[in-house]
Amino acid sequence: MRRAVGRGWTWVRARPALAAWFFDAEDDSPEARFREFNGWYFANFYEQEKMLADRPRMAFYHAAITRHIQPGDRVIDLGTGTGILAAFAARRGAAQVYAVDHSEILRHAKTLAVANGIQKVEFISMHSSKLELAEPVDVILHEQMGDCLFDEAMVTNVCDLRDRLLKPGGLILPSCFDLYCEPVKLNDVRHVPHIWELNVHGYDYSSLGRQRPQEPDYYHLRSCDPDFVDHFLGEPEPVMSVDLHTINEADMALELNFTRTVLNAGRLDGYAVYFRARVDGDLALGSGPKDVGRAPHWGFRILRTDRDDFAAGDQIDVRLTVGRWTEIDTWRWSHVKRAAVIEAGV
Repeated sequence: MRRAVGRGWTWVRARPALAAWFFDAEDDSPEARFREFNGWYFANFYEQEKMLADRPRMAFYHAAITRHIQPGDRVIDLGTGTGILAAFAARRGAAQVYAVDHSEILRHAKTLAVANGIQKVEFISMHSSKLELAEPVDVILHEQMGDCLFDEAMVTNVCDLRDRLLKPGGLILPSCFDLYCEPVKLNDVRHVPHIWELNVHGYDYSSLGRQRPQEPDYYHLRSCDPDFVDHFLGEPEPVMSVDLHTINEADMALELNFTRTVLNAGRLDGYAVYFRARVDGDLALGSGPKDVGRAPHWGFRILRTDRDDFAAGDQIDVRLTVGRWTEIDTWRWSHVKRAAVIEAGV
């Protein structure tokens, strides 16, 4: 849906007379286009229902807020949605919660707060980049993680508030994240090869390998189904870890090189991209296909590859380059296979 909307905006913007009806002349950045998408997408009850019904997600946030928001704290709830995290903070005794959202869902959040007897929450209808407060806050509370961790402008939005409105020594909740990009074999029944890899009852499609699609979104898939992934080829480990207390967007590497030693032999179908959020070392929330108690409303992404078969002990050297972390269509990936060295018996 997001890709379809993006194409629609692109079509409109290519027609200046029509675009003038929809967009300010100076507001043509990828961030602005995402804000437009975000504004209507999260006003949809169904999108809110999926997040609220995600029990691991809600348990993680309830536990984190119960541990870390103290009576008297001043809190920003960034992207408040229906206002439930702001309500958790208010019930913990926060002196003031600024619940910020630029979606129409905010009017329902206000109704819910009244119906639930929630006080000391100020609902603010604007993008967080325009938020100004008389004094800094103790805590920035947020849930800005996309399927690929960074694709909902988490770093941009949270760090902007951090630098402008968070007290020295203040808390970002959650702040620590791990990004994974793991070589995987997909379920044989569910796996769909590239068309040029197919031979259907003797009808050979390999000639289409010379006409590979140029659209970037052809090369990645989204799934919420853990059974879609048969197994990891290696031992998962983060390819990037960030702490929002200290990270600066300009310092984020745009090229990652990493190696996996194959422990579980099989066909390489692609790389599973997912994340884990961490609080205190003992409280975590994961979106990975094999994470125990994974948060089900997030999808994981599969970066598709041409088929390659690996034996135990082989190594996969992976290179991931990124144009913009917020846009998966700017990501490119490749790998080199290094066969296991088999020592001759004595």
